[in-house]
Amino acid sequence: MKSKYIFIALIALTSLAFGASDSAIWGKDLIANIAGYDKEGSLHLGKYFTLLQSTYFKPLFFGVLVGVPAAFFIHYAVIGPMIFSHDRKKIYVFTLFNRVVHAISAISFMLIIPTGLVMMFGSFFGGGSFVRLCTEIHAISTLLFIISIVPMFFMWVRWMFIHIDDIKWLMIVGGYLNKDKKPVPAGRFNAGQKTWFWLATLGGVLMISTGTAMYFQDFKLEIIASYGISQIDLLRASAITHNALGIGILALFLVHIYMSVFAIKGAIHSMITGFKEEEEVEILHSSFYKELKEKKEI
Repeated sequence: MKSKYIFIALIALTSLAFGASDSAIWGKDLIANIAGYDKEGSLHLGKYFTLLQSTYFKPLFFGVLVGVPAAFFIHYAVIGPMIFSHDRKKIYVFTLFNRVVHAISAISFMLIIPTGLVMMFGSFFGGGSFVRLCTEIHAISTLLFIISIVPMFFMWVRWMFIHIDDIKWLMIVGGYLNKDKKPVPAGRFNAGQKTWFWLATLGGVLMISTGTAMYFQDFKLEIIASYGISQIDLLRASAITHNALGIGILALFLVHIYMSVFAIKGAIHSMITGFKEEEEVEILHSSFYKELKEKKEI
């Protein structure tokens, strides 16, 4: 029986990596004959896995990959970037430790996301050795992310809880839809940064665990087996969760890149030097700026 589940898992992972026809591979009759699919106690994920993988996930990933940059192109052309004075004082915001941890995390994301997309659209790339190479790079770069995720969580989590400023920020979309330099209600981190933080850390833990389940297929978790969840159930649930979270992470990663590189001129330098321009903090993080003024740190 163990070999049957491993065989089905291998078919599932091959389908994910190389874009094989899910309807042909995951036919209900075939599964029922091979591994007792739909037996009592099963999570009955087969039909959902087939539907999501063959019909929804690829178009959603493609939509995010094309739609988000297109929206930013329009924003850049119509509204343009925010440009702040470099003549005033600079405010030290990120320590060397912050910047090193962030750099490790950034490098891992810049490897994980493109390779993950190659795996998702494996058939477009012709499968074969290139897709397999990307699969290995995807796995290895995950180790970099694991190194960064714990320190990144604990060094910033105290500033990431919801605040009344976050609701105000969302109501005006962070002030990015107008050309005026009006103070935006935000603390050290705004609502968009907080959303990205929680998705990248807690969501990242789920991505790591589900990705590990799919990569190391032949393993036993007694606590899961005790609830009657089979190996194939776990692999299907992992694939669904991994892909669903991946769509959100891809979207916010593109947002994060646009905001730090294009939408706010010079913003990316703060993660290199640790300093933000005073006017940038005063406008985009007005509550944090007031706090620094009250503490006489400016």
